[in-house]
Amino acid sequence: MDEFPDIRTGFGYDVHCLISGSGMKLCGTDIPCDFALSGHSDADVALHALTDAVLAAICAGDIGTHFPPTDPQWKGADSRIFLDLALQLLAEAGGQINHIDVTLVCEVPKIAPHRDNMRESLAKITGMPETRISVKATTTEKLGFTGRREGIAAYAVATAVIRNAS
Repeated sequence: MDEFPDIRTGFGYDVHCLISGSGMKLCGTDIPCDFALSGHSDADVALHALTDAVLAAICAGDIGTHFPPTDPQWKGADSRIFLDLALQLLAEAGGQINHIDVTLVCEVPKIAPHRDNMRESLAKITGMPETRISVKATTTEKLGFTGRREGIAAYAVATAVIRNAS
C-alpha cells in the first residue's frame, strides 16, 4: 500500500434558511441581493459545507463538533474561521487539499455573475490555484425548499493528499 499516495475525498453538505435582507456571503464573497441567510454564524452555507468536506477527509468530525451552534462565541462569526481550522487540522495530519468542488442549490441569488469572485475567494482562503477550484450552481426546478426560495443548500467535495499518514 505504501507505493500509492494517500488520497482522500471528503464530502460536506449544509443548508441555511433564506430570509429577507440586504445580501449574504457565499464562498466568502459578499453577494448583494434582497435576501440573507439565517444562521448562528454569518451562515455562509458554502464555506460550512466545504469545512465539513475538509474535516471528513481526515475523519475529524464535523463543523458542529468544533464550533457548536450553542456556543455564543460563534454568534455572527465569519465562516472563514471554521474553514481555516479545518485546513490547519489537515496540515497537522500531513495533508493538503488539491481539489475543491462546491455546488450551490438555489433559485436566488443567481450564482453565475459571482462565480469567478467565489473561486478567487476560495483560492485566497485555501492558498490553492483557482484552476483547482470548481464552483457551480443548479436549481431544483422550483421543487422543494430551495425551489420555494425557503433556503439554500450547498454540497462540497474536497480531495486531499496526505503525507506520512497513520
